[in-house]
Amino acid sequence: MIKEQSGPQRDASGKINPFGLYDPAYEHDSCGVGFVARIDAEPHHHIVQQGIQILVNLEHRGAVGGDKVTGDGAGILIQIPDGFFRELCKEINLPEYGHYAIGMIFLPSDDALRKQCMGIIEKHIQQEGCDLLGWRKVPTDNSHLGELSKAIEPLSYQVFVGRGEIKQDHFDRKLYIIRRMVEKEVKVLKGDTSQFYVVSLSSYCVNYKGLLVGTQLPLYYPDLTDERFISPYALVHQRYSTNTLPTWPLS
Repeated sequence: MIKEQSGPQRDASGKINPFGLYDPAYEHDSCGVGFVARIDAEPHHHIVQQGIQILVNLEHRGAVGGDKVTGDGAGILIQIPDGFFRELCKEINLPEYGHYAIGMIFLPSDDALRKQCMGIIEKHIQQEGCDLLGWRKVPTDNSHLGELSKAIEPLSYQVFVGRGEIKQDHFDRKLYIIRRMVEKEVKVLKGDTSQFYVVSLSSYCVNYKGLLVGTQLPLYYPDLTDERFISPYALVHQRYSTNTLPTWPLS
């Protein structure tokens, strides 16, 4: 005769015993993630704000370094705010939305190494038949960062890539090839390229992230607080690393 249980039972230490389909062995601490979107798919700045608020609310799900200020990582993924970049980058001749991509790139703080990395990116963009439209240095404010984060902080740049003669439905596949070719070549460069990382390279979304806690993200990237910075969705992540040391690429 099977004895029925009215609910989960705890042992003397307060730990819940296995019950039904539940087993405490499957419990793990992990990162905090969140998603917010408009059903009508209309881009608005308040969606970005709500995404950031999720990060703030999830700050307890992220790890913090020994200086109590350096986070394990936080980021937000949104739709490319086309109007924002058109107004801000008037010197760059942007094609119609969807016919260009934005690459969010972490680059080495060493000038010579940074120029090498940028040259490699430009070379592979052109070799794969796409158009190099221009670069933008992303505004950042590191005054709120912890010393651990600041010590290994890369420079953030955005590269704008036109699809050229590439078919529209092949464009993002080509961007992936560019990214992989660049990563492989940078990896074998002489010098410390640990700061280099392709955060995102896409014709429809862009990712802002860093070795931060959630509250630091909009302070570090002023773009995120601009009213013109709009999106119909926001996917956010607050990192809690259990088996790696925190770095900007892993954030």
